[in-house]
Amino acid sequence: MILLFFWVKPSGVLLLFEGILLLLCIFTLSFFRDPERQVPRDEKVLLSPADGTVTDIEELSDSPLGVPSLRIGIFLSIFNAHINRAPCTVRVTRIEYRKGEFKNALSPESGKVNESNDVYMERSVDPKSPLLVRQISGAIARRIVCAVAPGETLTQGERFGMIKFGSRTELYLPKDPKVSIEVKVGDKVKAGLSSLARYR
Repeated sequence: MILLFFWVKPSGVLLLFEGILLLLCIFTLSFFRDPERQVPRDEKVLLSPADGTVTDIEELSDSPLGVPSLRIGIFLSIFNAHINRAPCTVRVTRIEYRKGEFKNALSPESGKVNESNDVYMERSVDPKSPLLVRQISGAIARRIVCAVAPGETLTQGERFGMIKFGSRTELYLPKDPKVSIEVKVGDKVKAGLSSLARYR
């Protein structure tokens, strides 16, 4: 890009082209950023698995966990960091990838029809309940990265994957009167920092 600027006599079109390329370069570098986080060590808390905005909190009688559950949906815009992190210290029990569509990830329905990757987990401390983090592609995102395998252990806030460009992440946890939800729809959350739920 810089060599092109020196080799070709500058013109309005060239300057515009260079400006667009520079903006695309800055955007790409910004998207793939992986900020360091001072993860709070509190195993009574389920930390957010993604940066973004809470779009829905729903009670489910029919859940992938096989028990009545709560689902917290988080929308990641193209301006969010897209690294996924473990909500607490867990053992990965299984991973299920599903092909699908690429609808707008802002809608909760996208979790049912879009390409997704389910990372099933079990808490390593009491209560040793099952959890699920669902990575969901969006209208722009076209690749899900999951760098963990069944049997591996993740510490609270540890990185385990990412979804490239705009996307959605969902956290499923069993419905329990001893669990309080600590966010509401519209809240901005940070992976490995923001508390989504707490075991009382």
